[in-house]
Amino acid sequence: MIDVPLDQFEVLVSEALDTIPAGLAELMDNVAVFVEEQKSGRPGLLGLYHGVPLTKRGTGYSGFLPDRITIYRKPILRQCSTEEEVVVQVRITVIHEVAHHFGISDERLHELGWA
Repeated sequence: MIDVPLDQFEVLVSEALDTIPAGLAELMDNVAVFVEEQKSGRPGLLGLYHGVPLTKRGTGYSGFLPDRITIYRKPILRQCSTEEEVVVQVRITVIHEVAHHFGISDERLHELGWA
């Protein structure tokens, strides 16, 4: 397992978000991204989207707290042996969770290679 300090890991998450095409990034609405060490009770979870996907929002969607994307540092580091692997896995995880914000299912993400 490689160690990437939290502040550097947060930069990697930010850089991964910057790789999202501008047209898609502009469509992201009411979503916040966080980095945490790991999900309690789910030590292997790399990331988690919690919210109402854009495809499920209707005319009654208002007053909701922002959707939340959480990227978990320790599980990603545990499965990587180099910083380059961490960069790749962070990007895959960020794209995967952002895709959930757009309403894309895990099954479709597996088909597309973003699992």
